[in-house]
Amino acid sequence: MNVDVEASAKEHGQLQQMLWEISYTTKSAVLPDASSLARARATLPSSLDVNGMGLGSAKRHVLEDIVPALNNSSISPNYYGFVTGGVTPAALFAESIVSAYDQNVQVHLTEHTIATDVEYTALGLVVDLLKFDRKWQNGTFTTGATASNILGLACGREYVLRTALARKGVTSFRSVGESGLYETMHAAGLSGLQILSTMPHSSLVKAAGILGFGRANVLDVSSKNDHLQFDLELLESKLQTSDKGAIVAVSCGEVNTGHFATGGLDEMRALRTLCDKYGAWLHVDGAFGIFGRILPENPEFSVIKKGCEGIELADSLGGDAHKFLNVPYDCGFFFCRHQGVAMDVFQNANAAYLTGGKSEAQSVPSPLNIGIENSRRFRALPVYTSLLAYGSSGYQTILQTQIRLARQIAGWLFDHHKYNVLPEVAEKQELLERTFIVVLFSAKDDDLNRELTAKINATSKMFVSGTSWQGRPACRIAISNWRAEETDFDTVREVLRSIAGTD
Repeated sequence: MNVDVEASAKEHGQLQQMLWEISYTTKSAVLPDASSLARARATLPSSLDVNGMGLGSAKRHVLEDIVPALNNSSISPNYYGFVTGGVTPAALFAESIVSAYDQNVQVHLTEHTIATDVEYTALGLVVDLLKFDRKWQNGTFTTGATASNILGLACGREYVLRTALARKGVTSFRSVGESGLYETMHAAGLSGLQILSTMPHSSLVKAAGILGFGRANVLDVSSKNDHLQFDLELLESKLQTSDKGAIVAVSCGEVNTGHFATGGLDEMRALRTLCDKYGAWLHVDGAFGIFGRILPENPEFSVIKKGCEGIELADSLGGDAHKFLNVPYDCGFFFCRHQGVAMDVFQNANAAYLTGGKSEAQSVPSPLNIGIENSRRFRALPVYTSLLAYGSSGYQTILQTQIRLARQIAGWLFDHHKYNVLPEVAEKQELLERTFIVVLFSAKDDDLNRELTAKINATSKMFVSGTSWQGRPACRIAISNWRAEETDFDTVREVLRSIAGTD
């Protein structure tokens, strides 16, 4: 394969400019049309060509066939489906550097690259944005919420078993990673592990299955009056089970409603007290809700702020950077309040070539020893670049705009005679105060409601995700793109009026 490096560099520059123009020229349609999808599928090869089609033909195929069949989730402010965010100009710039320089960010080698220094600094900037103390800088960037929850539960598993061993006076076992899960549980006198939560995200349940807790051992400890709030008496009764190690998991931004499992510092203190009393680990699934901490202290956002109060009392925290921070997929983050626990679980053993030698004995830990992947991309650079570019005030403005748009939509739906906002409340003011960046709603008419998601998405003027609530289909508008503006309400109102037949 002969490559003209100079010509290739020139072509790369031209292609980069083209991609920038595509990314920052907002298309009117949120979803690709049927003909574009059919054409793209028809051009997919059935087998690998021995000689290839050549770079020029491959580029034309991707740009002319594949790109028109992609959705505009990152490009359109009216994509309200999965909470994916978008890609800010700063993040897109950094992402091109990530691909061009393709750093292997696993071992901190001070004389080879500054990549790990940048990653560690970026983690500190995220901690600052979330208004945590810098002692929370113990962490790593992950692929997203699933990986972050795996890290949180794995560290929690290590902690609760170590605590149980200490209570029995057993000193011969070092860690689950070293001694094995079954052996450690047997030595600790435990018959099982449990995760106690309220309306947990599916990624947390998936993590429970991966780590040996078992999906059946993710137990509901919610209040009968509000399935997202903790029933502290029920929680304590589960924690009292002496032969089960426990992790308490808090949803900071429930996926369907955007609401919070706790409503103030006192509730988090109560959870912390119970965890300390029974040797349990307190994990927060921050997803997108944790970013409510950046909001200003004023009455407009007081309910959201209370939902994020006291999160610093947790033992671990996971979140998604590719949501609110609007950096490319895939990027999440994980933080642990206890230095060294992650290394006990994830340290990379028996690979002398993957050490930094003497230079590794400094403040920046090698990422391969505190997370899942050995092979990992430099996903920290878009986070670093975006935080430097926009600062906390820039992201605060983005979030305020998203919340105000969500509240406009929720208020309009509340007043509309053909729609319900969920969960239903009696007072409009209560609805508006609780609305974060997600609006869950349904049509009152059952026939319309069954087709509501499909009808909305068929317009391609906006996209929503379908879900269910209390046995009925429902739609979820999730606003997470940095391009969102309060004037986008006009588009949402137009679409929903048309579908309801109230033009």
